[in-house]
Amino acid sequence: MPYPSLTLLGDRAAVHAVRPEPESILSDPPLWEQAAAGLVICMLTGALIGPVLAPNQGETPLLRLFWLPIYALIVGLSVARFKTVVRVWPAWIALGCIIGLAFASKYWSIDPSTTGRRVIAMVFSGSFAMYLGSRFHGPNLPRLLASCALIMGVLSVFMVFAVPSIGVHHDVNAGMWRGIWYEKNQMGIVMVAGGIAATAWLASGNRIRIIPILSLVVCLGLVLATRSKTSLLCIMLGISIIGALWALKRVGPALIVAAVWIGVIGCAVGWWLWTFESAEILKALGKDPTLTGRTEIWEALFRMIDERPWTGYGYNAFWGPDSAPANWVRYQTGWLVPSAHNGWIDLLVQLGWPGAILVGTVMTSSYVLNLVRLPTAGVREGFWGIAYLTVYILLTFSESVLLSAQNMPWTMCLAILARAVYRESSVDRATLAPPRGRAYQTGPRIASDYADGRPVLIRRR
Repeated sequence: MPYPSLTLLGDRAAVHAVRPEPESILSDPPLWEQAAAGLVICMLTGALIGPVLAPNQGETPLLRLFWLPIYALIVGLSVARFKTVVRVWPAWIALGCIIGLAFASKYWSIDPSTTGRRVIAMVFSGSFAMYLGSRFHGPNLPRLLASCALIMGVLSVFMVFAVPSIGVHHDVNAGMWRGIWYEKNQMGIVMVAGGIAATAWLASGNRIRIIPILSLVVCLGLVLATRSKTSLLCIMLGISIIGALWALKRVGPALIVAAVWIGVIGCAVGWWLWTFESAEILKALGKDPTLTGRTEIWEALFRMIDERPWTGYGYNAFWGPDSAPANWVRYQTGWLVPSAHNGWIDLLVQLGWPGAILVGTVMTSSYVLNLVRLPTAGVREGFWGIAYLTVYILLTFSESVLLSAQNMPWTMCLAILARAVYRESSVDRATLAPPRGRAYQTGPRIASDYADGRPVLIRRR
């Protein structure tokens, strides 16, 4: 859609149409591009394909074949938008450092072949994150994510009633919904991300209301159906952050920044209390102080970490079925532990302290950059970036969602970093700049609020 621009002709002025560059951040990506990106996002959640083709949650040759066309699609999207993707070069540097460390771990990995395959997968998913962050700006990315969550949510409800053998748990979590995923926590994480995105879509001021409202209702309903208290806490926190910032934006950007910093300080104090008084807090809430056995897993894992504190056991190599260290942890805890249920501890057993410090630095930089851009770009996107990062950081302490090779939460985290470092073109800056004087919708008419105050005639070509 053309945007009006003012051209001065002496004492006369004419408003004419200027078409923005094809990659202007104000323009919505074409429908085919949104559909292609949405397909990749759905695949990254592990929806349907995994439970059907690999019900035991293991890698199979057939499952790998399904990813080949997705990798080709990622390459095609990145090449088609090459000029846009290269603008986020600082994020590419951060991603390159992470990939470099993961690749180097192949030389000391306890399972080099698995590490090598997962590093390749990380390259593709990381490239897709750079593409998303550079191409989908403003409310475009939360709108895409909310739409994908709505589609997957409706399909999950269908599976619950039509194919309950897939849609509902029948083991220790019998009766709890898992939809089109392996287990309920996966569905909870995806619905949390979709619910936060739908709320941001509404807060961005977009005139379309029915779709984000439906998406929010479906996401909230499925979070409740999982009976996951962590997912419920995360989605309520994300919605509350967006709601509070949306209310504060009417007061002014200074108050927004002040409120966010107060919130950060409050979170730091809360984390300190949790670190030293977690058992007492859990007892007061009537919860198990062991966090359903998680503390036993963490205690056993820290013994393994002490043996390789600076190298870890190799990227994605620790939890293999034939892994001796993992089997020792399983023996100590008395059950088949699939992961650390803590992203940072999982990162330590994979890449050691260098990996944890590197990823922590990247995430901290992303959070600070999103705080800085909160009064401008944050408002345009409905405060989605800061809300998602806050919830994601909270989630890393209870789920292994850090530095995953094919995982939607980590991919979105990288995409938010790419959005934060995106270098806007001259057309982007011009179209985003607030207009000077009064905005005129019809012409010709007389105006007297320009330059020297003399009336000028504005005509529309």
